Amino acid sequence: MNRELEVMIMTASDLPTIPVVATKVMQLIESENATAEELSKVVASDPAVAARVLKISNSSYYGCQRQIQTLSHAIVVLGFGTLKSLIVAASVKQVYQPYGLTEKMLWEHSFGAGLAARIIAKETRMASEEEAFLGGLFHDIGKIIMNSMNSSQFQAVMQRCYNDGLSFEDAERQVYPYTHAEVGGLVIKKWNFPDMLMHAVLNHHSFDFGEDSDMFQVNLTCVVGLADMFCHKAGIGIREPHDGLDLLHTVPAQKLGLTEQRLDTLLALFTEAYEKDKSFFN
Repeated sequence: MNRELEVMIMTASDLPTIPVVATKVMQLIESENATAEELSKVVASDPAVAARVLKISNSSYYGCQRQIQTLSHAIVVLGFGTLKSLIVAASVKQVYQPYGLTEKMLWEHSFGAGLAARIIAKETRMASEEEAFLGGLFHDIGKIIMNSMNSSQFQAVMQRCYNDGLSFEDAERQVYPYTHAEVGGLVIKKWNFPDMLMHAVLNHHSFDFGEDSDMFQVNLTCVVGLADMFCHKAGIGIREPHDGLDLLHTVPAQKLGLTEQRLDTLLALFTEAYEKDKSFFN
């Protein structure tokens, strides 16, 4: 990892921070004796987050048969693990400010990847659904950070993508001495998320695995990377769909042992779920 970049990210005082309520909820859930009442109080301390938690929990994404109307009901129905990722999703959108076209597209792509990763994890059982969801949600957080650090520099990359037809990865190499994946991994580390999540964000394009890599880490990273590809294939949060993207011969599809038929089924499940639930996440 770029040492100079690491020092810059870790010492920067003006980078977006993960909202306080998300940090408190994660700490509370990690403790063994957290109660639904305590969690409700923490979430209720931020009315905007509380409202978004209730809104998202009623999406078909979470499959509840009856409408959830209170935070305590959401906690009982969804469980602590699901609630943690839901609260992070509900609160992290605040990082995507100001909310212009660039931020809107990045948010749609990030939420889409979170949804895709959760579906892939659920259907293949190759990773934890909640870890996969957070990995997808945060996989491009580096782009938001780069945009907030220097928006004109970031827009120079976007213009190369649109005007010259370059991929974001190729365009950013022409402008930056580091990648959005490196920035994202370091920000996840700075926000004190687990190392597993940090490595998934860091390697979601490179799939840089050693021979002795932990299989749980490999699977999570591949699920997140494939979720990103699903969004590109479907044109979610990008200018136009990448119809020609051959998913079958990608590293994630091969590592996860997915056939063409299985990939088509997963992609169809994702696109249907995204269209049905995207309004709940905006």
